[in-house]
Amino acid sequence: MTLELEQRLVFKKPAVAQQPSTRLYAMDGVTAGTVLALIGVLLGTAGTLVGQYLATRVEVQRDRRQRTDAERAERKEAILGFLAAAQRVELILDRRELGLPTSEDPADEKLHDLWLAKKAVELACAHETAQAAHDYTTVLHTHMRNTVSSEQNPGKREYRYTFMEAARNALESGRPRIRR
Repeated sequence: MTLELEQRLVFKKPAVAQQPSTRLYAMDGVTAGTVLALIGVLLGTAGTLVGQYLATRVEVQRDRRQRTDAERAERKEAILGFLAAAQRVELILDRRELGLPTSEDPADEKLHDLWLAKKAVELACAHETAQAAHDYTTVLHTHMRNTVSSEQNPGKREYRYTFMEAARNALESGRPRIRR
């Protein structure tokens, strides 16, 4: 009998394990309300953080675009100022070459304006554009002062072309090079 009793005790499940416990799964109304409120707070916080992140990211992109546009406008203004000054000097040179009387404005003022405009390009543009502006200014200055003989005379047209291509690159036009 002891063997049967032992077998029954070993194979018989305890009474507590036979009935599922409802205490682990059931919550009273206060606990359920508190847990749901905490879940709502967590979801609201997560939504706010994601919204702030997206808004900040968009604002950073907008700020970067505005700075890029402002820098491009500054480069464009410097380049256009330089081209205006160079054009005034070239007008004087062309009139001299054709034997026409020059305008009332003294050539020294025009050269001064040209060198000043060249410095604005140096400050606002990349090295390649600044170097092209310097080379073009030097050629125009040499022509104005007649310090180089006509055999050694570098072509102002070549330097103008070099500057224009460098300026187009500085303004990121994305257009193909100008055919000459």
